[in-house]
Amino acid sequence: MEKIAILTGGDSAEHNISLLSANNVIKHLNKTKYHGTIVYLKNNNYTIKNQQLNISDFSYIYENKKIKFDKVFIALHGPPAENGLIQNYFDSIKLPYTSCNAKISALTFNKFKCNKKLEELGFTCAKSILINSEINFSENNLIKNIGLPLFVKPNGAGSSHGISKVYKKSDLKEAIKTAFTHDKNVIIESYINGIEVSCGVYSHENEVKALPITEIVTENEFFDYAAKYEGKAKEITPARISNQLTSDIKQITKKIYNKMSLSGFCRVDFIIKNNCAYVIEINTIPGLSEESIIPQQLKADNISLSDFFDICLSNVD
Repeated sequence: MEKIAILTGGDSAEHNISLLSANNVIKHLNKTKYHGTIVYLKNNNYTIKNQQLNISDFSYIYENKKIKFDKVFIALHGPPAENGLIQNYFDSIKLPYTSCNAKISALTFNKFKCNKKLEELGFTCAKSILINSEINFSENNLIKNIGLPLFVKPNGAGSSHGISKVYKKSDLKEAIKTAFTHDKNVIIESYINGIEVSCGVYSHENEVKALPITEIVTENEFFDYAAKYEGKAKEITPARISNQLTSDIKQITKKIYNKMSLSGFCRVDFIIKNNCAYVIEINTIPGLSEESIIPQQLKADNISLSDFFDICLSNVD
Protein backbone atom coordinates (compact mmCIF):
# COMPACT_ATOMS: atom_id res chain seq x y z
CA MET A 1 0.00 0.00 0.00
CA GLU A 2 1.45 3.32 -1.06
CA LYS A 3 1.91 6.00 1.57
CA ILE A 4 0.57 9.32 0.29
CA ALA A 5 1.27 12.72 1.85
CA ILE A 6 -1.65 15.06 1.17
CA LEU A 7 -0.03 18.47 1.40
CA THR A 8 -2.18 21.40 2.52
CA GLY A 9 -2.13 24.70 4.41
CA GLY A 10 0.38 27.30 3.32
CA ASP A 11 0.63 30.97 4.21
CA SER A 12 -1.37 32.50 1.37
CA ALA A 13 -4.92 33.82 1.27
CA GLU A 14 -5.93 30.42 -0.13
CA HIS A 15 -5.06 28.59 3.09
CA ASN A 16 -8.63 27.69 4.02
CA ILE A 17 -9.50 26.49 0.51
CA SER A 18 -6.43 24.23 0.65
CA LEU A 19 -7.73 22.62 3.84
CA LEU A 20 -11.10 21.88 2.20
CA SER A 21 -9.36 20.32 -0.80
CA ALA A 22 -7.10 18.13 1.34
CA ASN A 23 -9.99 16.88 3.46
CA ASN A 24 -11.88 15.90 0.31
CA VAL A 25 -8.84 14.10 -1.10
CA ILE A 26 -8.34 11.97 1.99
CA LYS A 27 -12.08 11.29 2.19
CA HIS A 28 -12.18 9.83 -1.34
CA LEU A 29 -8.73 8.25 -1.55
CA ASN A 30 -8.92 4.53 -2.37
CA LYS A 31 -8.24 2.95 1.03
CA THR A 32 -7.38 -0.40 -0.53
CA LYS A 33 -4.46 1.11 -2.48
CA TYR A 34 -3.30 4.12 -0.51
CA HIS A 35 -2.68 5.19 3.04
CA GLY A 36 -3.23 8.93 3.05
CA THR A 37 -1.87 11.32 5.65
CA ILE A 38 -2.56 15.05 5.73
CA VAL A 39 0.65 17.08 6.00
CA TYR A 40 0.14 20.65 7.13
CA LEU A 41 2.49 23.40 5.99
CA LYS A 42 2.68 26.67 7.90
CA ASN A 43 5.57 29.11 8.29
CA ASN A 44 7.90 26.70 6.45
CA ASN A 45 7.16 23.92 8.94
CA TYR A 46 5.68 20.60 7.82
CA THR A 47 3.67 18.87 10.52
CA ILE A 48 1.50 15.79 11.02
CA LYS A 49 -0.75 16.11 14.07
CA ASN A 50 1.67 18.66 15.56
CA GLN A 51 4.72 16.46 14.92
CA GLN A 52 7.30 18.20 12.77
CA LEU A 53 8.60 16.33 9.73
CA ASN A 54 12.27 15.80 9.01
CA ILE A 55 12.78 18.02 5.96
CA SER A 56 15.91 16.15 4.84
CA ASP A 57 13.72 13.31 3.56
CA PHE A 58 10.12 14.39 4.38
CA SER A 59 9.79 11.64 7.00
CA TYR A 60 8.23 11.37 10.47
CA ILE A 61 8.26 9.00 13.42
CA TYR A 62 5.27 6.80 14.22
CA GLU A 63 5.39 4.19 17.00
CA ASN A 64 9.19 4.50 17.10
CA LYS A 65 9.44 3.81 13.36
CA LYS A 66 10.59 6.17 10.66
CA ILE A 67 7.85 6.63 8.06
CA LYS A 68 8.65 7.86 4.55
CA PHE A 69 6.13 8.74 1.88
CA ASP A 70 5.97 7.25 -1.60
CA LYS A 71 4.24 10.23 -3.22
CA VAL A 72 2.82 13.66 -2.46
CA PHE A 73 -0.67 14.72 -3.47
CA ILE A 74 -0.43 18.50 -3.60
CA ALA A 75 -3.67 20.06 -2.35
CA LEU A 76 -2.08 23.38 -1.46
CA HIS A 77 -3.32 26.35 -3.48
CA GLY A 78 -1.26 29.48 -3.93
CA PRO A 79 2.41 29.74 -2.85
CA PRO A 80 4.62 27.84 -2.29
CA ALA A 81 2.98 25.17 -4.46
CA GLU A 82 1.36 26.95 -7.40
CA ASN A 83 4.43 29.14 -7.92
CA GLY A 84 6.74 26.12 -8.07
CA LEU A 85 8.87 26.64 -4.98
CA ILE A 86 7.84 23.45 -3.23
CA GLN A 87 8.40 21.34 -6.34
CA ASN A 88 12.08 22.25 -6.27
CA TYR A 89 12.24 20.88 -2.73
CA PHE A 90 10.50 17.63 -3.62
CA ASP A 91 12.73 17.20 -6.67
CA SER A 92 15.81 17.68 -4.48
CA ILE A 93 14.78 14.77 -2.23
CA LYS A 94 13.45 12.73 -5.18
CA LEU A 95 9.90 12.56 -3.88
CA PRO A 96 7.27 12.36 -6.69
CA TYR A 97 4.28 14.68 -6.60
CA THR A 98 1.02 15.44 -8.40
CA SER A 99 1.18 18.75 -10.30
CA CYS A 100 3.34 20.58 -12.78
CA ASN A 101 7.06 20.91 -12.19
CA ALA A 102 8.71 23.97 -10.70
CA LYS A 103 9.46 25.72 -14.00
CA ILE A 104 5.96 25.36 -15.44
CA SER A 105 4.27 26.20 -12.14
CA ALA A 106 6.31 29.40 -11.82
CA LEU A 107 5.34 30.43 -15.35
CA THR A 108 1.60 29.76 -14.99
CA PHE A 109 1.47 31.48 -11.59
CA ASN A 110 2.84 34.63 -13.19
CA LYS A 111 -0.38 35.57 -14.99
CA PHE A 112 1.19 38.22 -17.23
CA LYS A 113 4.12 36.08 -18.40
CA CYS A 114 1.82 33.11 -18.85
CA ASN A 115 -0.56 35.04 -21.07
CA LYS A 116 2.32 36.40 -23.15
CA LYS A 117 3.60 32.84 -23.59
CA LEU A 118 0.10 31.68 -24.58
CA GLU A 119 -0.07 34.46 -27.18
CA GLU A 120 3.32 33.39 -28.57
CA LEU A 121 1.92 29.88 -28.94
CA GLY A 122 -1.05 31.19 -30.92
CA PHE A 123 -3.77 31.37 -28.26
CA THR A 124 -5.99 34.43 -27.74
CA CYS A 125 -5.79 36.40 -24.47
CA ALA A 126 -7.17 39.69 -23.21
CA LYS A 127 -5.09 42.83 -23.82
CA SER A 128 -3.06 43.67 -20.70
CA ILE A 129 -0.35 45.87 -19.21
CA LEU A 130 1.88 45.03 -16.23
CA ILE A 131 2.66 47.72 -13.64
CA ASN A 132 4.97 47.63 -10.65
CA SER A 133 4.51 49.27 -7.25
CA GLU A 134 8.04 50.72 -7.40
CA ILE A 135 7.81 52.20 -10.89
CA ASN A 136 5.74 55.25 -11.81
CA PHE A 137 2.83 54.77 -14.16
CA SER A 138 0.15 56.99 -15.66
CA GLU A 139 -3.48 56.14 -14.95
CA ASN A 140 -4.47 58.12 -18.05
CA ASN A 141 -2.15 56.03 -20.23
CA LEU A 142 -3.48 52.81 -18.73
CA ILE A 143 -7.03 53.78 -19.57
CA LYS A 144 -6.02 55.04 -23.01
CA ASN A 145 -4.34 51.72 -23.85
CA ILE A 146 -6.76 49.29 -22.21
CA GLY A 147 -10.08 51.17 -22.14
CA LEU A 148 -12.91 51.07 -19.63
CA PRO A 149 -14.23 49.01 -18.01
CA LEU A 150 -11.08 47.10 -17.10
CA PHE A 151 -9.81 44.59 -14.56
CA VAL A 152 -7.06 45.19 -12.02
CA LYS A 153 -5.44 41.92 -10.91
CA PRO A 154 -2.49 40.96 -8.71
CA ASN A 155 -0.06 39.15 -10.98
CA GLY A 156 0.41 36.21 -8.64
CA ALA A 157 -2.62 35.60 -6.44
CA GLY A 158 -5.36 33.00 -6.62
CA SER A 159 -9.04 32.64 -5.72
CA SER A 160 -9.65 36.12 -7.17
CA HIS A 161 -8.08 37.86 -4.18
CA GLY A 162 -7.33 41.53 -4.80
CA ILE A 163 -9.15 41.73 -8.15
CA SER A 164 -11.33 44.73 -9.01
CA LYS A 165 -13.50 45.60 -11.98
CA VAL A 166 -13.15 49.31 -12.72
CA TYR A 167 -15.79 51.28 -14.63
CA LYS A 168 -14.52 54.83 -14.18
CA LYS A 169 -11.16 56.53 -13.79
CA SER A 170 -11.92 57.78 -10.26
CA ASP A 171 -12.00 54.16 -9.01
CA LEU A 172 -8.76 53.03 -10.65
CA LYS A 173 -6.34 54.33 -8.02
CA GLU A 174 -8.06 52.48 -5.15
CA ALA A 175 -8.30 49.27 -7.19
CA ILE A 176 -4.57 49.38 -7.94
CA LYS A 177 -3.82 50.07 -4.27
CA THR A 178 -5.86 47.01 -3.27
CA ALA A 179 -4.10 44.80 -5.81
CA PHE A 180 -0.67 45.98 -4.62
CA THR A 181 -1.46 44.61 -1.14
CA HIS A 182 -1.35 41.14 -2.73
CA ASP A 183 1.52 41.55 -5.18
CA LYS A 184 4.02 44.24 -6.16
CA ASN A 185 3.22 43.44 -9.81
CA VAL A 186 -0.31 44.16 -11.00
CA ILE A 187 -2.05 43.50 -14.31
CA ILE A 188 -4.33 46.04 -15.96
CA GLU A 189 -6.49 43.92 -18.27
CA SER A 190 -9.23 44.67 -20.76
CA TYR A 191 -12.75 43.58 -19.86
CA ILE A 192 -14.24 41.04 -22.25
CA ASN A 193 -18.01 40.97 -22.15
CA GLY A 194 -18.88 37.34 -22.78
CA ILE A 195 -19.66 33.93 -21.34
CA GLU A 196 -17.23 32.68 -18.69
CA VAL A 197 -16.39 28.98 -18.84
CA SER A 198 -13.84 26.65 -17.32
CA CYS A 199 -12.46 23.37 -18.64
CA GLY A 200 -10.62 20.77 -16.60
CA VAL A 201 -7.88 18.77 -18.28
CA TYR A 202 -5.67 15.84 -17.27
CA SER A 203 -3.51 13.08 -18.67
CA HIS A 204 -4.32 9.38 -18.48
CA GLU A 205 -2.48 6.53 -20.20
CA ASN A 206 -0.53 8.98 -22.36
CA GLU A 207 -3.70 10.68 -23.59
CA VAL A 208 -4.76 14.22 -22.71
CA LYS A 209 -8.43 14.36 -21.77
CA ALA A 210 -10.72 17.36 -21.33
CA LEU A 211 -13.59 17.25 -18.86
CA PRO A 212 -17.10 18.63 -19.45
CA ILE A 213 -17.07 22.44 -19.56
CA THR A 214 -18.53 24.50 -16.74
CA GLU A 215 -20.36 27.77 -17.37
CA ILE A 216 -20.02 30.37 -14.63
CA VAL A 217 -22.87 32.81 -14.03
CA THR A 218 -22.19 35.17 -11.14
CA GLU A 219 -24.45 37.51 -9.19
CA ASN A 220 -21.43 39.73 -8.60
CA GLU A 221 -19.51 41.95 -11.02
CA PHE A 222 -17.20 39.03 -11.83
CA PHE A 223 -16.27 35.57 -10.53
CA ASP A 224 -14.68 36.87 -7.31
CA TYR A 225 -14.00 35.09 -4.01
CA ALA A 226 -17.59 35.45 -2.77
CA ALA A 227 -18.89 34.11 -6.07
CA LYS A 228 -16.51 31.16 -5.94
CA TYR A 229 -16.89 30.14 -2.32
CA GLU A 230 -19.92 31.85 -0.82
CA GLY A 231 -22.64 30.76 -3.19
CA LYS A 232 -22.82 33.98 -5.23
CA ALA A 233 -22.53 32.17 -8.54
CA LYS A 234 -24.14 29.40 -10.52
CA GLU A 235 -21.77 26.85 -11.99
CA ILE A 236 -23.55 25.00 -14.78
CA THR A 237 -22.02 21.76 -16.06
CA PRO A 238 -22.13 21.11 -18.94
CA ALA A 239 -22.01 24.71 -20.16
CA ARG A 240 -24.95 26.04 -22.16
CA ILE A 241 -22.94 26.56 -25.33
CA SER A 242 -23.13 24.97 -28.76
CA ASN A 243 -21.66 21.55 -29.49
CA GLN A 244 -19.19 23.20 -31.84
CA LEU A 245 -17.99 25.67 -29.20
CA THR A 246 -17.79 22.86 -26.65
CA SER A 247 -15.61 20.84 -29.01
CA ASP A 248 -13.47 23.87 -29.89
CA ILE A 249 -12.79 24.80 -26.26
CA LYS A 250 -11.95 21.22 -25.32
CA GLN A 251 -9.47 21.08 -28.20
CA ILE A 252 -7.94 24.43 -27.24
CA THR A 253 -7.62 23.25 -23.63
CA LYS A 254 -5.85 20.05 -24.66
CA LYS A 255 -3.52 22.01 -26.96
CA ILE A 256 -2.67 24.36 -24.08
CA TYR A 257 -1.93 21.34 -21.87
CA ASN A 258 0.48 19.96 -24.46
CA LYS A 259 2.10 23.17 -25.70
CA MET A 260 2.59 24.55 -22.17
CA SER A 261 4.01 21.19 -21.00
CA LEU A 262 1.44 20.93 -18.21
CA SER A 263 1.10 17.81 -16.10
CA GLY A 264 -1.23 16.38 -13.49
CA PHE A 265 -4.69 17.88 -13.68
CA CYS A 266 -5.27 21.54 -14.45
CA ARG A 267 -8.11 23.93 -15.20
CA VAL A 268 -8.20 26.54 -17.94
CA ASP A 269 -10.61 29.48 -17.70
CA PHE A 270 -11.98 31.28 -20.74
CA ILE A 271 -14.29 34.12 -21.75
CA ILE A 272 -16.23 33.47 -24.95
CA LYS A 273 -17.03 36.54 -27.04
CA ASN A 274 -18.30 36.34 -30.63
CA ASN A 275 -17.46 32.62 -30.66
CA CYS A 276 -13.83 33.40 -29.81
CA ALA A 277 -12.40 31.82 -26.66
CA TYR A 278 -10.08 34.18 -24.76
CA VAL A 279 -7.80 32.39 -22.30
CA ILE A 280 -8.07 34.05 -18.89
CA GLU A 281 -6.00 31.84 -16.65
CA ILE A 282 -4.37 28.44 -16.17
CA ASN A 283 -4.80 26.93 -12.72
CA THR A 284 -2.27 24.15 -12.12
CA ILE A 285 -3.64 23.13 -8.70
CA PRO A 286 -7.41 23.57 -8.94
CA GLY A 287 -9.67 23.39 -5.90
CA LEU A 288 -10.95 19.95 -4.89
CA SER A 289 -13.57 20.78 -2.27
CA GLU A 290 -17.02 19.25 -2.70
CA GLU A 291 -18.18 22.52 -4.32
CA SER A 292 -15.16 23.05 -6.57
CA ILE A 293 -15.39 23.04 -10.35
CA ILE A 294 -13.21 19.98 -11.06
CA PRO A 295 -15.34 17.65 -8.86
CA GLN A 296 -18.46 19.00 -10.59
CA GLN A 297 -16.97 18.24 -14.00
CA LEU A 298 -15.89 14.75 -12.93
CA LYS A 299 -19.41 14.02 -11.73
CA ALA A 300 -20.81 15.14 -15.09
CA ASP A 301 -18.34 12.79 -16.79
CA ASN A 302 -19.30 9.89 -14.50
CA ILE A 303 -15.81 9.69 -13.00
CA SER A 304 -15.67 9.17 -9.24
CA LEU A 305 -13.24 11.21 -7.17
CA SER A 306 -11.70 7.96 -5.96
CA ASP A 307 -10.98 6.83 -9.52
CA PHE A 308 -9.73 10.28 -10.50
CA PHE A 309 -7.32 10.51 -7.57
CA ASP A 310 -6.12 7.02 -8.53
CA ILE A 311 -5.40 8.35 -12.05
CA CYS A 312 -3.56 11.36 -10.62
CA LEU A 313 -1.35 9.21 -8.41
CA SER A 314 -0.75 6.54 -11.05
CA ASN A 315 0.70 9.26 -13.32
CA VAL A 316 3.30 10.14 -10.70
CA ASP A 317 6.63 8.35 -10.77
